[in-house]
Amino acid sequence: MTADEVAAAVDVARLPLAPRNPLPLRELVKLVRRLDTGQEAIRDAGGPVTRIQLGPRKLVPPIVAVMSPAGMRDVLGRNDASSDRCIIHEEVRQMAGDSLFVLPNDQWRPRKRALQPVFTKSSVRAFGGHMSRAAQAFVDRWPGGGDVDLDVECRRIAMQSLGRSVLGIDLNERGETIARCMHVASSYTADRALRPVRAPRWLPTPARRRARTAVGAMRTITDEMVKACRDDPTCDAPLVQALIAATDPQTGRPLSDHEISNDLLIFMLAGHDTTATALTYALWVLGHHPGVQDRVAAEAAAIGDRELTPDDVPRLGYTLQVLHEAVRLCPPAAGVARLVTRDIAVDGYRVEAGSLVALGLYALHHDPGLWPDPMVFDPDRFSPENVKARDRWQFLPFLGGGRPCIGEHFARLETTLAMATIVRAVRIRSSGAEFPVEVPFTTVAKGPIMARVDVRG
Repeated sequence: MTADEVAAAVDVARLPLAPRNPLPLRELVKLVRRLDTGQEAIRDAGGPVTRIQLGPRKLVPPIVAVMSPAGMRDVLGRNDASSDRCIIHEEVRQMAGDSLFVLPNDQWRPRKRALQPVFTKSSVRAFGGHMSRAAQAFVDRWPGGGDVDLDVECRRIAMQSLGRSVLGIDLNERGETIARCMHVASSYTADRALRPVRAPRWLPTPARRRARTAVGAMRTITDEMVKACRDDPTCDAPLVQALIAATDPQTGRPLSDHEISNDLLIFMLAGHDTTATALTYALWVLGHHPGVQDRVAAEAAAIGDRELTPDDVPRLGYTLQVLHEAVRLCPPAAGVARLVTRDIAVDGYRVEAGSLVALGLYALHHDPGLWPDPMVFDPDRFSPENVKARDRWQFLPFLGGGRPCIGEHFARLETTLAMATIVRAVRIRSSGAEFPVEVPFTTVAKGPIMARVDVRG
């Protein structure tokens, strides 16, 4: 059943409220701010659907943590107006302007209609092949092997690929500035969104000034590229050109330059960190599993000694399984949130209007009741037969339902090509036993992720 069919069959008013989480308030405040592993402690104490009240309801809305497949379906799978963007999205909107990521439902629909054709599988193939070249550049930088920081290298790969795919330029020329600006902006918005009491937006705090300066620096880049493409229609900036050509199929309305710049800004903010983290973790975990790594290398080598292209991805089935298991263990987005606009049923409970629903993707992907030995790396979890037998709402690295990640095809294609290109050429041996992360907004590696690379014979 869909979420709408479930809702139609349930008398929401007669359902019990989601049970209140029994943990002490001081501990809950800490756990809520720990956006990945904190979810597991909240789930273990209160169950897969649990209510958290951090202060008086008039000042602080209830948080309902949802970490079950049925709960995900009931929130994400709806096509009505029962949930919308929340305080996190509003903070991003205030800082970076209107974009597909932050727009409320009524404004999001026409923007989505205009952008959707740009991000279909077939369209992505037209501008999504730069990752192989960026990954090969990494291989070429280490002709004799050596000790490398996978985090630094994968960020460089993602920056080069994103720049060429989206803007037609090598963003590594401004990579240090962009990376610093992204970290400042994402940390500020996430910190504000998670504070029970926030300073007024009009107050010019030092953190707010730094974040505005950071966003301004990135917006300068996107504005320049939109103008360059307007001035020269032959400019090699595939995604910018596609966005300029995009129109709402119902109204025929094109996107304004300001709207295009805003969406490019969010693609840079979200696309760089998520792709870099997914690739870094995938290579790091392969560095601890040489047998799996050799199987990925053999699959890529069987295609031939040439540059891998988007058309090769269907032949990289096992490599894609590795990627899926990597993003299960280390989801680039640990969770998302929605504001409930009217009472809804979520996995057998009533969630009241005005509540903030926190969808715990990290806890969902690490639930031992859903994933036996959840901390064990096992790409066979994503074999075709296992995927077919699994609840579709159990694995949501790119969300699902009415507002999934529009860049899903792009991210999956790019990361698969990069992983195959690198592992085909070099053997990786990871140094550390742990993969440290921080979650300012999306999940990012924390500190150097060291590994030894050796050229395959």
